[in-house]
Amino acid sequence: MTEIFHITLGITGGIAACKSAELCSMLVKNGFSVQVVMTENAARFVTPLTFQTLSRNPVITSLWDAADWKPEHVALAEKTQLFAVAPCTANFLGKFANGIADDALSTFAVTMRCPVLLAPAMNPAMWANPAVQDNVRKLRARDIHFTGPESGHVACGADGIGRMSEPERIYEAVLQLAGR
Repeated sequence: MTEIFHITLGITGGIAACKSAELCSMLVKNGFSVQVVMTENAARFVTPLTFQTLSRNPVITSLWDAADWKPEHVALAEKTQLFAVAPCTANFLGKFANGIADDALSTFAVTMRCPVLLAPAMNPAMWANPAVQDNVRKLRARDIHFTGPESGHVACGADGIGRMSEPERIYEAVLQLAGR
């Protein structure tokens, strides 16, 4: 019997969050244990109940809802074998690159000691912004893995690089990092 592989899936606030439901479903169907952590803004696009149903686990949206005595961000970091954020907004990139921990997801991010995969999704002008690119360089220098963003049409109507990779591509990157 194969050991269960634990993934923490971060969801940030962008329209691409709807694609993350498909990714979560793919991971669970293929034997991964998935714990979802959502930002407050992500919950405006897709409800936590959607991810709770798909992951078969409670969704974490706050550090203040811990079920037991152990600090939740530490307990989750101890069992997580891969941390993926899809979609990954410019806001989250900046927080993660600079060690800012001001919500559940960014606090978990700075606690993780496992491989990290980011799937950026944002307006092409945001992706091209020098500050965002500096943050990407910082993260890559720390061996943070990226899939995308892709070139194409984004929800705001713009065309260019900024579209989140499709769930299948992110899933393939997860498999590679998980050694499967």
